[in-house]
Amino acid sequence: MAVHLRILVILTALTGIHSVTTVSEVSVKAGGSISIPCLYEPRYRNNVKYLCKGSSWTSCSYVVKTNTQSSGRFSISDDKTQRIVTVTMKNLKEQDTGYYWCAVEINNGGDDRQYFHLSVTRDTPALNVDHQEIQGLIGEEITIKCHYSKHGVIKWCRLGRNCVTEPSGSIDGTEVIIDKRIPNVFTVTMSGLRTENSGWYWCDKGGFQMPVHLTVTEKPTTTTVAATTLLTTTEPENPPTGSVDEETTTAQSEEQSASVSPRTLIILLSLLIFIAFVTMFIWFMLKKHKQARAAASATTASCTESNVDVVYSSVVFNKPKGLQKGFSRSHRVNSQPRLTICSTSYTQSDVEVMYSSVALKKPKSVLKVEANDDSVTSGTLV
Repeated sequence: MAVHLRILVILTALTGIHSVTTVSEVSVKAGGSISIPCLYEPRYRNNVKYLCKGSSWTSCSYVVKTNTQSSGRFSISDDKTQRIVTVTMKNLKEQDTGYYWCAVEINNGGDDRQYFHLSVTRDTPALNVDHQEIQGLIGEEITIKCHYSKHGVIKWCRLGRNCVTEPSGSIDGTEVIIDKRIPNVFTVTMSGLRTENSGWYWCDKGGFQMPVHLTVTEKPTTTTVAATTLLTTTEPENPPTGSVDEETTTAQSEEQSASVSPRTLIILLSLLIFIAFVTMFIWFMLKKHKQARAAASATTASCTESNVDVVYSSVVFNKPKGLQKGFSRSHRVNSQPRLTICSTSYTQSDVEVMYSSVALKKPKSVLKVEANDDSVTSGTLV
C-alpha cells in the first residue's frame, strides 16, 4: 500500500496536478515565526485539514488539526471561502527543521496532501520579507522588498495562479514590476490594485519561497472627502450648473459647520457663566469686607473724644457704700473741655451717673480753665 501511495505522489508531481498546493522550501531564523498557506480543491471545503511532520508520508505524525483547539507554537485556520488553510508556526527552533505536510482527511480513502520543507537557521534566512501581512488601497500601488542570499531566478507568484519573472509581467490583469538594483534585495511593485488582488503571494529566489498575504481595501471616506474638496477649490469661479459632486461637498461642509458651532457655543457660554460667578463671588467678599471695616471704624469713632463744650442741667451721683468722697484729682478740666462719648465705667470709683439732660454746643471762644477740681459748674449735685 505504501508503494502505491509513493507512486501516486510521484505521478502527481510529474503531471503538475495537485489537490493541495503550497510552497516547497522556506527558511526562517531561529526564534522567528512564519505562516504557510495551503490551497485545496472546492470538493474538500467541508473536510478536516491538518498539518503533520515527517520525512515521508508513512512516518508523518499529527501536529495540529482544524477540528481540534490549537495550542502551543503551532496553529491552523481554514478559510472556506478562499479555500485556503493557513498554518502558523511561532518561536521556531532549530529542531523544528524538517518536512511538513498540508493534508485533507478523506473518508474511506487516502488523504490528499502536499509537503514543504522548513529550514530553521541561526544565520540570515535564505529568503525573507519585512512583513508577511501587507495592505493596499484600491487604485493605488504597493511595494514588497524580498531579501535573499541565494542565487537563482527571481519570481513573484500568486498561490494557485501564475508567476511573474523579472523584470515585469501581470497577474490577474494587475501590472507587476520587479527591480533588483539594490544588492541582495529585489523589489516587487503592484500597481492599479483591485479587490480581487487580495490573497496569498510569495517571493521566489534560488528555490526558496516566502509567503506574503495582501489585503486590498477601499480608500477611507475621509480621504475621499478631502480629495473632492481640493478639486472643488481649484475649479473656475463659474462652474457648470448641476454639479452633483460640488453640491454634495458643500452640503457636507455645511453639516460639519453646523455640527461644530453648537459645541463651540456651549463651551463659550459655560466659560462666561463661570467667569460671572467668580466675579460676583469676589464682589460679594469685597463688599462684606468693606462693611466689616466700616463697622469697626464706627465703633472706634464712637469712642473718640469730641472737642465740644458740655453743659449739664442736672447731674445726680448715686454713691454706693464705701465710695470715696469726691473725685480723683486726676479728673481735671483742660483748657478745651472734651466729652468722651463711650459707654465706659470708671476705674477709680464705682459711681453711677444719671443725667437728666445733656446739651452739647460749640463754644465761640476757647476759655482758659484753671486745673482745679472745684471748677465744674453743675445745676444740682446730690
